[in-house]
Amino acid sequence: MTESKKVLVLDPAHARLFQGLEEMGYELAFMQDASVSEVMGGLPEAQGLILRSRFQVDADFLANAKELKWIARYGVGLDHIDLELCRSKGIHVFNAKGGNANAVGEHVIGLLLNLLRNQSKADREVRKGQWVREANRGHELGSRTLGIIGFGHTGQALARLAKSFGTKILAFDKYVEVDMLGVESASLAEIQHSADLLSFHVPLTEETHHYFDEDFLGRMKNPFILINASRGAVVETAAVLRGITSGQTTAAGLDVLEEEDEDLTGFHMSESIERLMETGKVIFTPHIGGWTFQSFEQQADILLHAIRSLE
Repeated sequence: MTESKKVLVLDPAHARLFQGLEEMGYELAFMQDASVSEVMGGLPEAQGLILRSRFQVDADFLANAKELKWIARYGVGLDHIDLELCRSKGIHVFNAKGGNANAVGEHVIGLLLNLLRNQSKADREVRKGQWVREANRGHELGSRTLGIIGFGHTGQALARLAKSFGTKILAFDKYVEVDMLGVESASLAEIQHSADLLSFHVPLTEETHHYFDEDFLGRMKNPFILINASRGAVVETAAVLRGITSGQTTAAGLDVLEEEDEDLTGFHMSESIERLMETGKVIFTPHIGGWTFQSFEQQADILLHAIRSLE
């Protein structure tokens, strides 16, 4: 008799992931609405786990995961998973790295074009009956210098797209070699000296927490547009507000916020966020940079490939 291989599905995923796992002999237990205690109750028999960001995967969570062989993170960020603990327990952790890179790159380009060309501002004015042309004269993306902080999958995807506009691109990554035609490898200081567009593409770690703070802001030589489509706490909201109110940051596009709930289902309306909204110079989107129908499917394929490699 074949031994049952059980997988707990804690969050939504594309159907092709489920189909692929069933073809590999896994039994799926769908627990998208389960509480943490209910999930922990099912962990002793589970060999696999599919999740997003709903739970903190720490020592308490994994205390009874005696048979767990792998965790598949449907998405990219792993800051809610204790990776060292998983390594010590022999649990393989996969994420769908690269699966939403193009989606994030396109989203950032969209934010930049919107802000450079005053599209949201002009739309609000026209809806009020105002036909303002000169004050909404914009800048072309190809006339700007874009500094990309973090040159992994999403940073590279943004660079490939931005190159088609003729944008000058400077990239900095402490851990990844910047080697792409049309992209200049730059130090952080060089980006702070030359960039007038700035986009963050780093994971959230102790090192990158509040990467963009008031000190970073003070080192920017030129007025600039700020984009964050990485993790909310990479950019300090108070520093964004300081930049916008001082005029050093001319506009910002924030797909993520440090005020986001851990499960990504909402956010806390802080005083800084409220004041940023009042300026009319910031576009907010609800963590949808990588959230497309295409990336949803691509991530399933990436995770299936990783899981099959263990068989």
